[in-house]
Amino acid sequence: MKLSVIVPFYRAEPFVSLAIENLSRHADRDVEFVLVEDCSGDRTLDALRQHSVRLPGARIIERQNNGGLAAARNTGLAAATGRYVTFLDADDWYGPRYLGQLLASIEHFGCDFVRVDHVQVHGRRRTIARSPEGRRDEVFSPRDSILPSERSSGIDYPYAWAGIFDIERLGADLLRFDDGLHTCEDRPWLWRLYLTADSHAVTGLNGLFYRRNVAGSLTDIGDRRQLHFIDAFDQIIAELAKDPDAEQRYLHKAVRSYCAITAHHLRAEGRFPPELRDELRRNSSKAMHRLPAACLHEVFAAMADRRVSILQRLMRRYGP
Repeated sequence: MKLSVIVPFYRAEPFVSLAIENLSRHADRDVEFVLVEDCSGDRTLDALRQHSVRLPGARIIERQNNGGLAAARNTGLAAATGRYVTFLDADDWYGPRYLGQLLASIEHFGCDFVRVDHVQVHGRRRTIARSPEGRRDEVFSPRDSILPSERSSGIDYPYAWAGIFDIERLGADLLRFDDGLHTCEDRPWLWRLYLTADSHAVTGLNGLFYRRNVAGSLTDIGDRRQLHFIDAFDQIIAELAKDPDAEQRYLHKAVRSYCAITAHHLRAEGRFPPELRDELRRNSSKAMHRLPAACLHEVFAAMADRRVSILQRLMRRYGP
């Protein structure tokens, strides 16, 4: 088996039939589809059993407890038998010949992983979203795609499904997600990958369609799981601390990203109920105070915009 496609399903009954129909167009003897049912508690599992008979190479893996996207992907990784792996969310889909082209890209470049562009879907509107990495169709170190700090780079393209990964070269452990994260799970995963892998490439393939503004999507609701962005970025900072060279080179980038994401959540705090709003503020202030003071001062000076005012006011009000 060459390629394993891991697709978690959680309360995704309305999308099951469409997902299976789309994947069936990409069925091939070299491709297996690992469909992970994350203990939805509705009719998602029944729908998967009903429709997966139309999908050659499909295996349904049932989780006994709901663990979230990261845990479901890990369950899929443990069951995967392909040399390469890619991910798909249940409400997204592939364009014609996409999987074949994706597999051909990593075989052509012969590197640890390949990252690709994608299409964002807002209702009937389609927009191509490109990786910020400007170097295309060449193999180079993922560490070279982390900087610069002052603008978006490859590490700021936080989509695990926008790529294909060589399990044989990388090892299954490196590709595991942090089970406890229910949002922002892609960010520490990508940082670990970019810091550890030897080689990668970026190519202009854009056949994955990413559906935005789906009703009930975690990114659009005020849920305690949204606060896991703090845990995610704490993990990134801890990962850098294990590697003094990486910490010296990339800490400014990681802290700047942490500040930007924190300010984003604070500006959108109206979607949270009052008790979670207060928890967001207090935990965010503690997070800012935990960061190395000298680096945080440099980041604030470099950002020099309204986000800095929001964070400084928060830190003064709530303290460490």
